[in-house]
Order: sequence, then structure tokens, then C-alpha cells
Amino acid sequence: MAGMLPEVITPTRYQLDLSTLTHDQAHQFVASTGAGAIVNCAAYTAVDKAEEEVDVANAVNGTAVGILAEIAAESGIPFVTYSTDFVFNGRGDQPYVESSAPDPINAYGRSKLIGEHLALEVNPETLIIRTSWVVSGTHSNFVATMVRLASEGRSLNVVNDQHGCPTIATDLAVATVAALGLRISGLLHLTNQGATTWFELAKAAVGLAGLDPELITPCTTDEYPTPAPRPTYSVLGSERIDEVGVARLPRWEDSLPGLINQLKTS
Repeated sequence: MAGMLPEVITPTRYQLDLSTLTHDQAHQFVASTGAGAIVNCAAYTAVDKAEEEVDVANAVNGTAVGILAEIAAESGIPFVTYSTDFVFNGRGDQPYVESSAPDPINAYGRSKLIGEHLALEVNPETLIIRTSWVVSGTHSNFVATMVRLASEGRSLNVVNDQHGCPTIATDLAVATVAALGLRISGLLHLTNQGATTWFELAKAAVGLAGLDPELITPCTTDEYPTPAPRPTYSVLGSERIDEVGVARLPRWEDSLPGLINQLKTS
């Protein structure tokens, strides 16, 4: 996103710690930078650890989001923040759209929903982008981990009964900048098109990296238990994207090769 905007300021955790953020701290930082918009890309994303660190997850994903939304409203500038497919329980079999009722089944999902509510309460002009399964060619993520382990010749069991939509970070950034320019507010679901499973995503990534996809074998969620329950079906759809004028993201299969090339050169 940094290369898509005239100037981007990215504070470190030492400059702006969202786990302990106060209104005064946020106000002073935004005022000192003269920011023309706030795009909150920070989050507590350790899904399993959030079951034990509920207060920290709620502070980062909830309280701090509300504070940033309030500062944006007071400053008269746009505010964008990201939420997750994990605000849904995953018990359905049809894509969740913006008007679908949230019902998170883990602490991480609940913390993100708190952030949604707080942000819209203090700043109705907030844009909340719900996305899912974000992967990148430059940062640590599921695809990068699968490719690295496969390159070491490791055999990997990957769950094949959790369904969602992978989202390529660069595609999401382009759509976010477009939405920011259009001054869209409220909820908006943005993912790459096409639903799949973690197993199918891993196998595709490993194959594109020129490695042996047979190293990836499917397993069930029951065979790979985690502290935090995961939604079985968290495919996101959108009833707003055409109306608000943001282009739909490409299919994940079409964008994945570019991500793999990034991994090779990083």
C-alpha cells in the first residue's frame, strides 16, 4: 500500500502501542503527522494465543480501533480498518455478506467484532473491510510457511475441511486505496474470488514454487486440533461491492503465481 499512496507513515509499536493506546497518545501522533487518513493495518492475529490473552486481543483489536476511529472523526479524515471472516460462526453453507449476522466462536473473532462496533459507534463514516486468509509474498504467512517447509522436504498435513477465500495482500491493498478514494463507509467484504481449503491452497502454492505437491496431504480439523475453534465455512461474499464501485479482486489462483515469485526474490 505504501507505493500506492503519495506518502505513508507507518509508526512502530514503540511509537504507537495499540495494546495500551490512549486517546491523547493517538491524538498527539495524528496531529504531529498531519495525516490525511488513518488506515489501521495493525491487529492482534495470534488466533490460538488470544484464547489466553483475551484482554490484550480486545485492547488491540477492540479498544484501540475505537480510539483511532474517534480521532479520525475529530480530525475530519477518513478511517479504514480491517476485520475478519472469523466474526462468523462458520456453520452455514452460503457465503457471508455484509448484512449476515456475526456470531464469532473464538476470542480473536470476538475481539475483532468489538472493534467493529466501537468504530462505527464513535465514527459512522468508518470503513470496515472484512477479509480472510490474507497471504503475502513479503511477510510471514501461511503460504510462505508452506513453501519454506516444503523446500526443506518436510511432509505436511493440512486441513481440508475448512473453507474460505484466500486474499492476496497486494490485491487487497489496491482495493483498499480505491475504497479510500471513493470515501466508502460501513462494512465491505473484500477477498480474492474463489473459495478453497487450506489444503488446496497449500498444494497449489507448493506446486507453483516448483516443489513436490505430494508433500502436502489432507487431514481433518479433528485430526489437527487447535486451542481456538475455527469456522468450518467462512467464505465471504459481498452485496455492496458492485454498488460502491470497487472492482472485484481477481481469482486467487490468478494472483497466487505473482505472490510465489515475490517469495522467490525476497
